[in-house]
Amino acid sequence: VVPPRNLPPASSKSTGFHARPGYGTAGKRCRVRANHLLVQVAGKEIYHYDVSISPESMARERNRSIINELVRLHKQHLDGRLPVYDGRKGMFTAAPLPFKTKEFIVKVSNTERGYQGEKEYKVTIKEVAKLNLYNLQQFLAGRQRELPQDTIQALDIALRETPTAKYTPISRSFFSKSFGHGGDIGSGVECWRGYYQSLRPTQMGLSLNIDISATAFYKAQPVMDFALEYLNIRGDAPRRLFDQDRLKLKKALKGVRVVATHRPDISIRYKITGITSAPLNELTFDLDGTRVSVVQYFKRQYDYSLKYVQWPCLQAGSDSRPTYLPMEVCNILGGQRYSRKLNERQVTNILRLACERPDKREGSIVEVINRNNYGIDDNAKEFGIKVMNQLALVDARVLPPPRLKYHQSGREQICNPSVGQWNMNNKRMINGGSIRHWACVSFGSRLQWNDVSVFCNYLVGTCNNMGMQVSETPCVDIVQARQGNLEAVKNIYRQSAQVLAQQGLEGQNLELLFVVLPDGPNASDCYGKHIKWLFRVMGVFFFWLCCSNLSCIYRKSKAAL
Repeated sequence: VVPPRNLPPASSKSTGFHARPGYGTAGKRCRVRANHLLVQVAGKEIYHYDVSISPESMARERNRSIINELVRLHKQHLDGRLPVYDGRKGMFTAAPLPFKTKEFIVKVSNTERGYQGEKEYKVTIKEVAKLNLYNLQQFLAGRQRELPQDTIQALDIALRETPTAKYTPISRSFFSKSFGHGGDIGSGVECWRGYYQSLRPTQMGLSLNIDISATAFYKAQPVMDFALEYLNIRGDAPRRLFDQDRLKLKKALKGVRVVATHRPDISIRYKITGITSAPLNELTFDLDGTRVSVVQYFKRQYDYSLKYVQWPCLQAGSDSRPTYLPMEVCNILGGQRYSRKLNERQVTNILRLACERPDKREGSIVEVINRNNYGIDDNAKEFGIKVMNQLALVDARVLPPPRLKYHQSGREQICNPSVGQWNMNNKRMINGGSIRHWACVSFGSRLQWNDVSVFCNYLVGTCNNMGMQVSETPCVDIVQARQGNLEAVKNIYRQSAQVLAQQGLEGQNLELLFVVLPDGPNASDCYGKHIKWLFRVMGVFFFWLCCSNLSCIYRKSKAAL
């Protein structure tokens, strides 16, 4: 009797897709350089360990400093290995450690509170699994369908260990001022350049994908300078801060790390948890059973006369046990990512600093490769990883551009794009859309009503000439609203509904709203959520542009329409 074969279930991971039947042939064949470096790995085994730190720390930077100190002090207990660490729970080595489970006591200085000295941590390292590179080699050779993601992750962490120590890591990218090409982007924020790095399985084998990246960081500067720049206050600081500005500043600074400067003998760092609602000269706290004001305390304790006593105070710690920090004695620490939404001016500036032509971008990537010098990386050597120092060559095809067909009533019915570009001159759309009911509101104080009217007329005419069907007159008269009068948007919707009802068009609503915003870095942020209410609740589409863009389009560059 032959026993039946144990077949895997239909949902098993071993079940794969059909093999690719072939490759495309259209277009002109060529070879291109890709931002990939081919990677070779020796047939070693990788050992995965679980790391537990007590008391627990949520900061990866803190965890890494603890593990680095452990490796430095207890290298003999690790059999001389160079472990790599992901900043959380995972540690990997290229050979087994001389234990299954072991506890270590590590003391690390507390940078957040310099006067508290060192803090003690208990670190437990426990073996979890052994990763065999054979499965990865089989997958890359096409003889295994299941991707050994845990093995690739371990190798990726090994290649990230050295740059993590040299640069500021954020997700899969690394940033540093040493990469250059950065700069101020406004509102107390600056652009840092860096690079993205990720180990990927490809048809060529293992590949290290590298690309240039850029992101926003807080500028290292006094908090008062940041506040004035962020709130767009020019000249000297005002005597008192308006409540709306205080709330805006609180949102921008919450979670930011600062260093106090009123004690030159010691550097103490704090994490901002809020900003007080009361000004500095009204804040008091209990000191040995006596209520003392913050202003008095700084004068008595540090012989420091506070200047901006009518401004609010930074707060660190909890609400039950707050630490009050006058803004004028705090500096923002460098290397902190600005994770809040950028305003329009900041987006424009960061794009200007980050965007590069392909040849320049390739040069920047090669510069990163040369700087990292993977060939002498100790962690790469430890895990038997060899990274090629030349960009990979990839087979490619330049596809012919598709022919575009337009309406026969236009002068040009067929268009052949050139280098990916074409325009709508002398052309009409085959199936142009229709807009029956539209309106316009302008918040630009320096624009006259006639300027907005001329622009709308020209825009409507351009749309109709291109084959669309747009009503030549707005549903209601163009509204010139004062800045900040966001209720005007809702009023236009209600008035439009009334006008359409009077015309016997009940059930029909406003379809499109043109919105002219005032010039300024935060215009779209201030008005956007209210205007988007029309789209989300009422289904009204909107088209907005700034005053300066409107003037430029209809006076200088009508072709932009």
